[in-house]
Amino acid sequence: MIIDDHQHAYWHGTDVHGLIKDMDQNGIDKAWLLTWDIAPEEDAVSYHPVLNPEHLRPDGTHPGLPLSDCIKAKQNYPDRFILGYAPHPLKGDAPGLFEAAYKIHGVRVCGELKVRVLLDDPRCINLFQKAGKLGCPVMLHIDVPYLPDEQGDLKYMPSWYCGTVENLERAMKTCPETNFIGHAPGFWREISGDAETESEFCPKGPVVEGGKLWRLFEEYSNLYGCLSANSALSALKRDLGHTKKFMLAFSDRLLFGRDYFGSDWQDFLNSLNLSQDIMDRVYYKNALKLVKE
Repeated sequence: MIIDDHQHAYWHGTDVHGLIKDMDQNGIDKAWLLTWDIAPEEDAVSYHPVLNPEHLRPDGTHPGLPLSDCIKAKQNYPDRFILGYAPHPLKGDAPGLFEAAYKIHGVRVCGELKVRVLLDDPRCINLFQKAGKLGCPVMLHIDVPYLPDEQGDLKYMPSWYCGTVENLERAMKTCPETNFIGHAPGFWREISGDAETESEFCPKGPVVEGGKLWRLFEEYSNLYGCLSANSALSALKRDLGHTKKFMLAFSDRLLFGRDYFGSDWQDFLNSLNLSQDIMDRVYYKNALKLVKE
């Protein structure tokens, strides 16, 4: 069995039927369909070509990946999808909206949260606590607000999301009953101890000992990692010796995902020659532990 823990509906020019065809071609049984709630002031113009044009707002901004598209996809293929939803924590009653989606539409994942709000903001904490009470994991897209330039000075990144792993740690401390799943460049760059001096979003080269992710996984049993997108794939490919150690150490908290289409992620994981027990955990057992549908 294979569960893709990070997928989207009507994304990158592919409708739900195309997504199912791609899942079948790659032997994927189920996928978590995640939303992305973009506030008008956070409009991401560079993403417009890969989003559903049906939802463009009159002001020219795009709301992202709405819950309605996920619901429509599940109505077409009810046995293939698990619904995710993350309302923007600053818009309306986010905890109330999430609970309504849980009760009405069977949402079982709070995600993808990809907002320009720090994870330890009280309004995020309220949403996380609600997700935890309902037994739903939270999928986080983390892109750091700043990176060092060649001189070592911090440069502001206008396309940041959710803050840093320090903000994540404070959220995990405050919400110990909530399971968090880290994703995206701001999370996976911290696999290496040189993250604070690396100027690239997705650093390359050998991993340096002392990466913050090691300590966070060791200290917080409610932290999981999503092995999706180029960010995770790049982080795991940069140092195969380190990758095997990392996956052996935390195989009970890493989840297979893609955030796109194709077999690149499976091809890489299969090339590591890990035990069948570890592969089963990553491919589906950890996902079933978090979402028992």
